[in-house]
Amino acid sequence: MSDSHLDRRTFLLSVAGTALASCRSVENGVRGTDLEQALAALESGGRLGVAVLDTRDGTVRGHRLDERFALCSTFKLTLAAMVFDRAASGGSALDRRLPVGPADLLKHAPVTRAAVDAAARRGAATAELTLVELAEAAQTTSDGVAANILLRDLGGPAAFTSFCRRNGDEVTRLDRYEPEMNDVRTGDARDTTSPRAMAQLVARLFGGVLAPAARTTLRTWMLATETGAERVRKGLPSDWVAGDKTGTGGGDDVSIKCNDVVWIEPPGRAPLVVAVYYDTGVCGDWPSDADEAVLAEVGRVVGRSG
Repeated sequence: MSDSHLDRRTFLLSVAGTALASCRSVENGVRGTDLEQALAALESGGRLGVAVLDTRDGTVRGHRLDERFALCSTFKLTLAAMVFDRAASGGSALDRRLPVGPADLLKHAPVTRAAVDAAARRGAATAELTLVELAEAAQTTSDGVAANILLRDLGGPAAFTSFCRRNGDEVTRLDRYEPEMNDVRTGDARDTTSPRAMAQLVARLFGGVLAPAARTTLRTWMLATETGAERVRKGLPSDWVAGDKTGTGGGDDVSIKCNDVVWIEPPGRAPLVVAVYYDTGVCGDWPSDADEAVLAEVGRVVGRSG
């Protein structure tokens, strides 16, 4: 990153800390419109979209709730749910195997690359992974190859969008495969969602769309996902149970995206779904520490609201 971006890191960390302090109530908690104000105060440059959905009554609060943001890899949570949903309807058994070859590999392919390399050592031209292995890789490690192979098998981006529509989400859309789907620029609706739409979709998936066993497995995978350790989960109270699916984008002439969709189980109350989409407005390849720190501050704000 450039020196100007390093300066931005320092600035954002300072702003986030100041905003957090300024938004505390007398009782050291965040209630009502204070939540929206606290979230808005974290935004400095770019756009920060946040939806906080309470599964107890379905209420949604946040900031820039209905603006479109790039999905990036947050779509892989819904993709994994699609695999379970199709299996439950008799479409494809979870243990069905799909081939993965060298031509399928992308830059980020931790699970599938290891499988292809292992197959090559055995003298095999391709590896074979089950649907459930691919879904777990897409969710827990954000393996882009696993996501592409599953997406093709499920019917492509149009089938993904149709799944969203069937489950009450009229906003989220997928148009391309990895890695092209991460190239989302101002005014481009392709491969986007809104914080409200994603939070409500995830709540529906866990609220009855998926069978109990599938919900349990997907929750377990979200808890095991490590890519969000420095994002929303970092700011939550230590006794809150949480799992997530991150999304990250950027590149030449493309602004950095730093996203996180989180399933949260505060003790003694109904779970929350928090969807955070942060378009930093700064072009580059990867979020800075300060970009992720903004998402951690979102976690702290949510923690004080609950």
